[in-house]
Amino acid sequence: MPARPTHSPERVAEYTGKGWWTDQTVHQLFADCVDRYADETAIVDPADKADLVDLPPRRLTWRELDDEVDGLAAVLLANGIGEGDVLAVQLPNSIELAVAYLAAWRVRAIVSPLPVQYRGHEMVELGTISEFTAFLTADRIGKRSHVTEVLDARASIPSLRTVLYFGPSDVPGAVRLGATVGEDDRGRVRAHEAEHPVDPNDCITICWTSGTESRPKGVPRAHCDWLTMTQGTVSGPGLTHESRLLNPFPMVNMAGISGMFLPWLWTGCVLVQHHPFDLAVFLRQIKDERITYTVAPPAVLALLLRREDLLAMTDLSTLRQIGSGSAPLQEWMVRGWYDKYGISIINFFGSNEGIALMTDVQVMTDPAQRARFFPRYGGGRKWTIAAAAQTAVKLVDQETGEEITEAGRPGELYLKGPSLFPGYLAGSQAPSPFDDDGFLKTGDVFVIDGENDEFLRYVDRAKDIVIRGGVNISPAELETLIAGHPSVADVAVVGYPDDVLGERVCAVVVPRPDTTITLPDLVNHLIEQDIATYKLPERLEVVEALPRNPVGKILKRNLRDFLRQADNI
Repeated sequence: MPARPTHSPERVAEYTGKGWWTDQTVHQLFADCVDRYADETAIVDPADKADLVDLPPRRLTWRELDDEVDGLAAVLLANGIGEGDVLAVQLPNSIELAVAYLAAWRVRAIVSPLPVQYRGHEMVELGTISEFTAFLTADRIGKRSHVTEVLDARASIPSLRTVLYFGPSDVPGAVRLGATVGEDDRGRVRAHEAEHPVDPNDCITICWTSGTESRPKGVPRAHCDWLTMTQGTVSGPGLTHESRLLNPFPMVNMAGISGMFLPWLWTGCVLVQHHPFDLAVFLRQIKDERITYTVAPPAVLALLLRREDLLAMTDLSTLRQIGSGSAPLQEWMVRGWYDKYGISIINFFGSNEGIALMTDVQVMTDPAQRARFFPRYGGGRKWTIAAAAQTAVKLVDQETGEEITEAGRPGELYLKGPSLFPGYLAGSQAPSPFDDDGFLKTGDVFVIDGENDEFLRYVDRAKDIVIRGGVNISPAELETLIAGHPSVADVAVVGYPDDVLGERVCAVVVPRPDTTITLPDLVNHLIEQDIATYKLPERLEVVEALPRNPVGKILKRNLRDFLRQADNI
């Protein structure tokens, strides 16, 4: 099997010596929760789970969850899936998704989570890059037969040996899950654990990110860097064993895993799952499950404040804080949640490659500060969040490479610290995102701000991505596929503002001579390529030529300005 990037011995020695990395592992966090809280409620399914998959909603204690993890771990071992194997997992937020993660780690496998929207195109591409050994899904997710789609894609993924699924019916060629674990099975799992000790530097996940390149990039992560990120997502909102978390973000990347899943294991509190996002169900869960902390996109938080009739129908009295991110926050929204309901909004800034910046609600008491700024670590002010002491920050002029120290001058944000990943999978064919000093080049532009230069203020994205509902979409990938349409001579894909999702996808097309093209034409063409539906353009603009600079690069800022002017924004 291919080697998975892990942190260098020098990096391990540096961060271990500073006490930032320890011998703690995610595997041990779960074992500790089972020991301490065995008969307490651990996890709750989405209330409308049966509408999404052919499985009933359930509630499990830590002991019951441990039994199910053992059961799946035994099946994985029986099918030859163990240390270093990559298990692709495509499930909605549910108890089964948590079981899949924990069982894979129990047998020392690596989880590569995929959004449920991904289809054959993405399955084959990601499976080829990371060499999936096995694929775990459900027989049905929504209206699609996911297990059938995976079986169809298996022929194009040479490494893929086994397909497993949760569901009520037998599907030829796949392994149905759900049998009760026996003592013999549990014994085999325990023997495997004893023979394969855990190293905090072991790769445990491969998540995926899309940026300026059309090819997706695999982001491997280990116990040590995941848990460093989790320190911040636990301490920032002040989570404890008494917390009750509501998770509406898919547990496939940084937001869902480090924002909800790992804090749940860190504290041993209650995790309530939510999927797909349904505002009425979301509000009802806050009330019925006595939620103390949740996360939501900025657009949803703004919408709720405008719809006080909806908020009046639920009980927010237990809710203390809400995490948000993926876009700048509006001051009126942050102030409104605090003034009306006493709820603080925490803004997180980060990526699959590493999270570092978040609102320090204990120091940044002014809602205007919490909306506009992030802490500037090392800027002379004392911060209460753990990342402040662990993360080095600098702004770099994109043209000269000079480090920026004065306020108001835009520069690309560079970060260095123990929350960063070790590097992209080799199969991603992506250049290193680090500079010569080990700083991650985020591709996001900030300026130094505040009366004492103690803040960073977000300006723009240097990277050419569209963030639709908090999910990254690669314009380059879409442009490559759209360019294959017989009526397309030239194309650029950009985002345009949307009150609900933050951004939507627009294709700007130059048609070939004597041809015409419509949005349905493009959408049907892309559907034939079997791509995820959330990537599909929702707007088409036909132009005579695309704006380009002297060296031929498309000026996408001009296109975004053109769309805003057309919409009178």
